[in-house]
This record gives sequence, C-alpha cells and structure tokens, in this order.
Amino acid sequence: MAKIYTLSEGVFTVGHDKAFLSFNPAKDVLNERSTGSLLLEVQPFLVITDKDVIVLDTGLGFNNNDGILQIHDNLRLHGYEPASVTKVLLSHLHKDHAGCLVFKDNNGLVMTTFPNAEYCIYRPEADYALQKGYPSYHTKDIEPLLATSQVRWLDGEEGFIDGYIQFIHTGGHCPQHIVYLIDDGTDKVFFGGDEAPQLKQMKIKYVAKYDYDGKKALAVREKYAEQGRREGWKFLFYHDIKHPISFL
Repeated sequence: MAKIYTLSEGVFTVGHDKAFLSFNPAKDVLNERSTGSLLLEVQPFLVITDKDVIVLDTGLGFNNNDGILQIHDNLRLHGYEPASVTKVLLSHLHKDHAGCLVFKDNNGLVMTTFPNAEYCIYRPEADYALQKGYPSYHTKDIEPLLATSQVRWLDGEEGFIDGYIQFIHTGGHCPQHIVYLIDDGTDKVFFGGDEAPQLKQMKIKYVAKYDYDGKKALAVREKYAEQGRREGWKFLFYHDIKHPISFL
C-alpha cells in the first residue's frame, strides 16, 4: 500500500500578474487582494511505493525561516532525506510546479534538489517552456536541470515508467500538460497537476479562464473523475487547501 504525504509550501493568492503572495487565512482578507485573485495551496506530494520514493511536482522553491528549502524540511519531517528520492514526476513546468528543480547551496553552487532522483519530464513540455518563457515559465530554474544526466524524457501521447506509473498527455491547462496514474498493485493514485487542482473542480462543471483550453480541461476532469470514482482511485490535489488527498 502506498504511503502519501503532503509537502506544502503554504497558502497563497495569485492574481493576473501570476505573482504568488503568501496568505494567512486567520488574518488576511481575500477581497483585499487584487481583483480575480485565486486562493490556493502549493503542495507537492511524497508517495512511497515498494519500488520508489516519489515526489510529484516540486513547488515554488521557497526557503523556510531558517533558510532551508521548505521541500527538504518537509521531507525530513516525514523521515526522508532529499537523497532518498528516486523519482520526481513533473506534470508541467509552470513556476509553481517546477520552481524547485534545482537550488543554490551555501556556496552559491547550483545543485539538483534531489541528487539521486530521475526527473521525469514530458519532452514537448520542456520544449514549449523554453520557447514560451516568463512569466509562466522560469527558464533559469529549468535549464540547469536539463543540462544534467538526471532527466528521463517522456515521449508520446501516453506511456509507462517502469511498468507501473502511467503518464498521459492531456493538454488542457497548458498545451503539453500530462497526468499520472500510479498503480502499485494495491492502490491507484492519480495526480492531475493543474488539470485537476482541487476537489471542488472534480464535482462541478467549471471552465477556468486560466486554462489554455478550458473546455478540454473540463473534459479531462470529467473523464478521470468518473473512472477514478468507479475504480476507487486516490486523488492528489496540488492546490486544495482542505482536501489534498481524497476519494471521489
């Protein structure tokens, strides 16, 4: 049975400028933020199977108050070191999902955040990210990783990683977005990145203006909500404040 942990960097608002501003639900007021601001969590996931220690997306790359990478600190809270991670599965490369592919150590050297991991990246998404660039993609966070030997390129409309992790090109939130279904023989764990960011979006017909193709993203959510409900999947919701790990 897979073990699943959230690796939250906190709650934020994000407006049309795509800037992520920290938000404290106990004292901050959403209406005081810029018009159209969304309230969301930024939370990578840690999934432990019999075969791998997996991180799903990597967050914004923020440090905690002690100057330590938040994702490293979060891992250690659950008993794992960054060097323990064997796979990093990237749904897409927007800055809030891929802001911690690499980091600068105390000597200012750029290091991979997980030194022993394979970083699984959809090749068309990497090409698109480097072409598109700022503000959605921060190429300075992407290019150093692509120059290493740690990248495992994913190609085609769908396929499998090591026989038990399926990836599928969906292309709703951004043109080359992919989703993952991890099937360890006991659990089926679905990670939809920004195709399925929050539980509530799986339950209502919601066409988001921030999606590249809102109608396609809705169709993706409806398809996997129906299948996941029928097959008893665990859903991981990257931007859900209250229900990050849920059944439908």
